[in-house]
Amino acid sequence: VQLQACGGGLAQAGGSLRLSCAASGRTFSPYVMGWFRQAPGKERDFVASIRWNSGITYYADSVKGRFTISKDNAKNTVYLQMNSLKPEDTAVYYCAASNYYSSSYYAVREYEYWGQGTQVTVSS
Repeated sequence: VQLQACGGGLAQAGGSLRLSCAASGRTFSPYVMGWFRQAPGKERDFVASIRWNSGITYYADSVKGRFTISKDNAKNTVYLQMNSLKPEDTAVYYCAASNYYSSSYYAVREYEYWGQGTQVTVSS
């Protein structure tokens, strides 16, 4: 399974960006897909996740109400709509997938597959 993320770029504070992550490879049927982000000098942090079949979503408190994760099962693609962007949202954003259930859906260690990352920069 390969994950290809795209859609990053430069936005002004208050603006919007939409990230996409397309999966390819063998039959793709994950249990959950997620977005994480990593700012320079910091750890990779959970942003949002979505269960592939049920569509149940989870968000980090820092993005709740501003970001929306969604999916298109037919296209094997997960999206992250980011609105009301803040300078502190600046980071490399990574998509990830796991074939297994875990209550720790926010943990990097729970995901087997990772995309290459896409840079998001928000100017003030």
